[in-house]
Amino acid sequence: MSTPTLTGVTATGSDFGRMWDDLHDVGRDVRSTGYRRYAWTAADLDCRAWFAAEASRRGLDLTRDRNGNLWAWWGDPDAGDAVVTGSHLDSVPDGGAFDGPLGVVSAFAAIDLLRERAVRPDRPLAVVSFADEEGARFGVACAGSRLLTGSLDAGRACALTDGEGTTMADAMLAAGHDPKHLGRDDDTLARIGTFVELHVEQGRGLVDQAAAVGVAGSIWPHGRWRIDLPGEANHAGTTRLADRDDPMLRLASAVLAARESAQRHGAVATIGKVHVEPGGTNAIPSLVRAWLDARGEDEQSVRSVVAAVGAAAGADPAEESWSPEVAFPDELRDDVAELLGGVPVLATGAGHDAGVLAGAGVPTAMLFVRNPTGVSHSPAEHADPDDCLAGVEALTTVLTHLLTDETAGSS
Repeated sequence: MSTPTLTGVTATGSDFGRMWDDLHDVGRDVRSTGYRRYAWTAADLDCRAWFAAEASRRGLDLTRDRNGNLWAWWGDPDAGDAVVTGSHLDSVPDGGAFDGPLGVVSAFAAIDLLRERAVRPDRPLAVVSFADEEGARFGVACAGSRLLTGSLDAGRACALTDGEGTTMADAMLAAGHDPKHLGRDDDTLARIGTFVELHVEQGRGLVDQAAAVGVAGSIWPHGRWRIDLPGEANHAGTTRLADRDDPMLRLASAVLAARESAQRHGAVATIGKVHVEPGGTNAIPSLVRAWLDARGEDEQSVRSVVAAVGAAAGADPAEESWSPEVAFPDELRDDVAELLGGVPVLATGAGHDAGVLAGAGVPTAMLFVRNPTGVSHSPAEHADPDDCLAGVEALTTVLTHLLTDETAGSS
């Protein structure tokens, strides 16, 4: 399967296709054709260099906040009440090309169109690339925006480790970012008046409604839990079944319980990451460590699923992250949907930096671009070129409204 490209796609007056082509091979795994752009790795640094180059190409002022998030400013950031747009550039393991980067590329393309159309902003405008949105390396999603808003403690963040035991603090240092300043950044938050994130839809809501673009209404509550299942290492060929303490059996029970309880509570649940020790084909494991992702329309449904999985596994799941339900501001959401001609308003089970900022009180809106298959977090993730350009146009329309209307974003 080849990675989808948008070669040659050009929005009038923008560098959309060229930017997409420049990003195409960054962090791409040639075997899977998916992307492995993990936080604070060489691939991440290449993405950061790409972002800096795009900011420089447009004469935007590049800043990096205390948590490693990148900002490209058009206008004086300290004037306050800025309109901010963007997304993230990191990926899940073997992720798709669109999740995150589509929002950043579209943000720069929208600036190109604003300038072509001689829009004179009454407020500063910034493009942001949030660090470590996926949490693929250190296990906590939206780490950059959570640190910015203070919903992730700096000490906890520094101590998070990847699969090889490297701490986030050490990874940051190796990548040239000093972690001693991590934490809530009131100076940066004070600059933001309104945040608008464009993202590929991670589902089929827009396909079912035959719409190229939609608006997010809410984000389901969701979280991640670690489940530790100890056992007794022993020989796979000589240990009688009756004498075994095999934690894989409890893992199997947990996986089945996740599916059954999610169906019963109208939620979704996934055990998609497992570490087995010692990991030998001919050895009964001494420890199985699994991670549960659970999401639902309300908190009680999610908590019920987690409890059922823990009971089936005979373990107490340890919460590693939790995101309560986010309802985007009604007035801003409805204004944006109406501005775009009455496009669909959708709830989503996917977490986003927009949800973190909205939860912190920042007036926030999200745009979705149609995904023809609904597949995401996979190399097969896709959006058609015409829909991507419709997304750029929609974002440009929203930004024009926010930048030239003194009442916009005040809800």
